[in-house]
Amino acid sequence: METRATPLGVAKPEYRCPERVKVLGTHTESFADVLTPSALAFIAELHRRFEPRRRELLRQRQQRQAEFAAGRRPDFLPETAQLRESDWQVAPLPADLLDRRVEITGPTERKMVINALNSGASTFMADCEDSLAPTWPNVVQGQLNLRDAVRRCISLETPQKTYRLTERPAVLLLRPRGWHLSEKHVLVDGEEISAALFDFGLYFFHNAHELLARGSGPYFYLPKLESHLEARLWNEVFELAQWALKIPKGTIKATGLIETLPAVFETHEILWELRQHSAGLNCGRWDYIFSYVKTLGARPEFRLPDRAQVTMTVPNMAAYARLVIDTCHRRGVHALGGMAAQIPIRDNPAENAIALDKVRLDKLREARLGHDGTWVAHPALVSIAREVFDELMPGANQIDKPRSPEPQPTAAELLQAPQGTITEAGLRQNLDVALRYLGAWLGGNGCVPLYHLMEDAATAEISRVQLWQWLHTPETVLEDGRPVAPELYRQLLSEVVNQLRREVGEEHYAAQYRPALQLLDRLVLADQCADFLTLPAYELLP
Repeated sequence: METRATPLGVAKPEYRCPERVKVLGTHTESFADVLTPSALAFIAELHRRFEPRRRELLRQRQQRQAEFAAGRRPDFLPETAQLRESDWQVAPLPADLLDRRVEITGPTERKMVINALNSGASTFMADCEDSLAPTWPNVVQGQLNLRDAVRRCISLETPQKTYRLTERPAVLLLRPRGWHLSEKHVLVDGEEISAALFDFGLYFFHNAHELLARGSGPYFYLPKLESHLEARLWNEVFELAQWALKIPKGTIKATGLIETLPAVFETHEILWELRQHSAGLNCGRWDYIFSYVKTLGARPEFRLPDRAQVTMTVPNMAAYARLVIDTCHRRGVHALGGMAAQIPIRDNPAENAIALDKVRLDKLREARLGHDGTWVAHPALVSIAREVFDELMPGANQIDKPRSPEPQPTAAELLQAPQGTITEAGLRQNLDVALRYLGAWLGGNGCVPLYHLMEDAATAEISRVQLWQWLHTPETVLEDGRPVAPELYRQLLSEVVNQLRREVGEEHYAAQYRPALQLLDRLVLADQCADFLTLPAYELLP
């Protein structure tokens, strides 16, 4: 450990960093175990090689979004038509990724990691992204937790219970943060490092060889992809990382999340770019709805009804799922279904039974449609999802199941806004959930139980972009005829805030929820729809 003198003469520990690398986050001895000089040198090399391309791709996002705002509609790429029409498949999968019928997801908090790995799920997606508020302690402690999990030495002692891994834990996958985010606590050549490269790089550097020695491998989820060029950048990162650690090309396997509207038009292209490293695609439906609004903006023909009415059975969402499944099975790889966010309602057995029945019906829909597995947010849902897929999917997956005879969904089908109404209850729910979630996120918690659902940033994003769309789209009215205008928004917001203040107390409200309110209000009333609420919110984290 190194120290430096402070103005008061007190020695302050610092990380041992390679040249032109600086760690601004708090130093602890345990954090230094993962932020070693060699690990920092590895992620610095990733930054220097790929940061210019990352920035260029983010500029391309902005340019494409400006074209959408000017009236262009997303569509399939004419220049890659031949690739979509030709026959090819991705590289074979390792044995422990062939059966992914139930995947559980959650943040990298220590107890969550143990419970998820012990849940009976096939795989566990440890989430550094939407369900993790990226405070410095959360980010680095998460890496320590995963390091211990890979080595099967993770445990936790509480006054009530001792948590340890079972003999056969779930297969571990990591979801790093998206290309749009930075990690402000680590500077390379004076620049904030990409959060995606930081999360990926630390995990891969410390665990790739250990995972291989244990018969598994470094497996990842790739969030917020908006184009096949962004997938190509990930593929280049994988190739360099494998070369640097002397691991065979193709060892890394990554599942792309199709959770943005632009990406759904490039599913074949994304799989092609990742073909040596692909583990399939996932229907990230909550973020997909958010992206639909953000991409298409305040045009009346794309106005969405209440969030609760935008289910996976409405035409555009059903077309989205069908396209992902057909693409993946044609290319010989998995198509994973969406999240069941319900959590047990322990104090009301009748309501709990209704909630669990909804989960079962949703998983039946997914299995019948052809998905090869599904997501759950709570260990209590694992058995329900497994029972459904065990019954309808006796094999490891459904990749070889005959493809649907229906024609491929058209761009018009994917863009068609579902029918429905906008209600005061829906408007109020969006205000309430967005404010409560954002307040918890600013307090360091990105995985928040709200109204018997385990919510992450995607729900807050849907809520705030719907508020923005309804306020900015001409002639938006509630089902009772009242216009959705700033006056109504202010009235309902005031009522939601007053209720919250009564619940949490004035001191707690002032510390966490007042900054959340100010940020939400600014985003909802802004002339332009902000890309991600987590970008300005991150600036408010220490």
